[in-house]
Amino acid sequence: MFSSSKKPSETMPVVHSKPETIIGANTQFVGTLTSDGNVRIEGTFEGDIEILGNLIVGEPARVIATIKAQCVHVSGAVKGEITATESLEISPTGKVWGDITTAALHIEPGGLFRGQSAMSMNGDEPLLLEAPRTSGEITSSSDQS
Repeated sequence: MFSSSKKPSETMPVVHSKPETIIGANTQFVGTLTSDGNVRIEGTFEGDIEILGNLIVGEPARVIATIKAQCVHVSGAVKGEITATESLEISPTGKVWGDITTAALHIEPGGLFRGQSAMSMNGDEPLLLEAPRTSGEITSSSDQS
């Protein structure tokens, strides 16, 4: 009757142990949101978001904002610039319109992204790769006598 092999419910990704701030589904917020923890938005938000933790934009959420966070997971709709220092994930119901900068980008089938993306780099990566040479630029060792 009571089973101990119950599967954990599949919800939004579990984020680090810091407390979470939640903007509920029936809530509208206009302004600037700053936090050193994780934030989940289920309602409507317009303004600026700058958090040290992770941001989850739930499926019913509608966000028009400039976002800066560690990791961003979008299941709702976001319009604006997103800077995710670690990763940005767009779920099948997620929609993002705007420019993004992140170290890792994952868009699941069905997810929408319209804009430009830039991958942030680690300091030890070369800034430019050597351009491929055309056939006219190739010199053989026999030509250099």
